[in-house]
Amino acid sequence: MLPLVFVGLIYFTSIFLYIYKLHRRIIMQAVSSDLDFWNVGRKIVSAVWDAHAWLYHGYEVNGLHHLPTEGPALIVYYHGAVPIDMYYFVARVLLAKDRLIYTVADRFLFKIPGWGIISDACKVSPGTIQSCTATLRDGNLLAISPGGVYEAQFGDNCYELLWKNRIGFAKVALEARVPIIPMFTQNLREAFRSVGIMRRWLIKFYNATHIPLRPIYGGFPVKLRTFLGPPIPYDPNLTPEELKQKTAFAIEELINKHQRIPGGIFHALLDRFSFLRKRKATD
Repeated sequence: MLPLVFVGLIYFTSIFLYIYKLHRRIIMQAVSSDLDFWNVGRKIVSAVWDAHAWLYHGYEVNGLHHLPTEGPALIVYYHGAVPIDMYYFVARVLLAKDRLIYTVADRFLFKIPGWGIISDACKVSPGTIQSCTATLRDGNLLAISPGGVYEAQFGDNCYELLWKNRIGFAKVALEARVPIIPMFTQNLREAFRSVGIMRRWLIKFYNATHIPLRPIYGGFPVKLRTFLGPPIPYDPNLTPEELKQKTAFAIEELINKHQRIPGGIFHALLDRFSFLRKRKATD
């Protein structure tokens, strides 16, 4: 136990120093201004999550310039078995751009004890077309995963989009007249995976009850990189179905460009040491 305590203290020290080095000014500014009751708490929590992302996954974001500095946009993303990338991404955007991303989550999460205070502070809600449209019209950023829990539970390392006939996000974008920003995180399915047994039975059970029972394993310290594609501009001539297809194509393009298919945990771990591969290539 003693060596584990020392290792834990070392990692705690590393995270604390990372927070102090990169985010002390942001936290102090939030403390001094304190215009929003939750502002300071969000900044502190985001600093902790960002430190964990850096230390455990070497987390990076590519294409952050596609997010508007001001004004609304709808972020549409691929849902992993555990949406760890969204936690990291929301934290990174809050710290780097001082913008909070409102998030739509499945209703079952709000039955978990302790989730209420998180949803209040971080603006997480079940979301309806009307409430999501209102959020965007107020000038906010909003993130939606059309695949949701179904994609989380039954997706695999081939990274196929499992959106069924869901077009609610497209209706929201058209009603709010906002651009859609496609998002995908490399190696997300290698960080956490769903157990492969009893898949057909669990799909039938989920379709009947909407209760996610498929076991998840993982927590592997693989390299995670989030990629944001160019915004899909608002086009009043598109139908919701056409906008859905256009958005799906944009995310699939990010997957095909940046993801090894099928994904492998071993190679995703090696991606943490990509500098060694570059060195070998130049030798």
